[in-house]
Amino acid sequence: MPKKLFVVGVGPGSPLYVTDAAKEAVRKSKYVVGYRYTLATIEGAIDRSRQEVLEVTMKSQEDVYQGVYARMKDGEYCTVPFTGDVNFSESEVVDRLLEIFGDDNVQIIPGISSIQVAAAKSRVPTDKAFIVTFHVTGDIEQKKKDLVQAVKDGKSVILLPRPWPRDLSKHFMQSDIAKFLKANGIDTQKLKVWVFEHLTTDKETTFKGVVSDLEGKEFSDLSAMVIDQVKRQTYLEF
Repeated sequence: MPKKLFVVGVGPGSPLYVTDAAKEAVRKSKYVVGYRYTLATIEGAIDRSRQEVLEVTMKSQEDVYQGVYARMKDGEYCTVPFTGDVNFSESEVVDRLLEIFGDDNVQIIPGISSIQVAAAKSRVPTDKAFIVTFHVTGDIEQKKKDLVQAVKDGKSVILLPRPWPRDLSKHFMQSDIAKFLKANGIDTQKLKVWVFEHLTTDKETTFKGVVSDLEGKEFSDLSAMVIDQVKRQTYLEF
């Protein structure tokens, strides 16, 4: 039996949002490898007396993944947890893990995304919204154009911003988004917005206002933003 990998979404941050499927994968694994925040979310499912837990950073992740794969024996399992839903952001990391382990040896387990929680709290349903993540390492220029078009088309938007403090040309957080929309002809003084930080945790905060209010404001890397242009319709209208 070859080496096996679970790629697991573990929710926005509260252990209450970690699914049973995710917990089962963690408990089945000899190795658990992830970022500090994500590991903290699943700490209750980890048994450090029998599991090897390794923390990664953007710089160290390649060496750690390769090192774990080399140490694993046939038939052993490793779990790599991701904050939120593994299918929504950081696909470039998942693609690399698929290369290392091979598609047939990887099981992807979805999780609850902060996008879903933000939709619930703002009452902006996902089926009436343009949903986009800027929380990727690749080029986001087309996504930025799509964002402008969605707003001009009157759609609500639910998004994850991109923190990149080491290179401000790639930084695209709430203040940057507000300035970008204004520069592209959007009247940001009339556009309702929500910003949620640290969703589902005891640090959770909510900001509600208009998009122009975001200019100059700083928010956590762990935040979701909702541009609210929703028009409610009930089944009585059809």
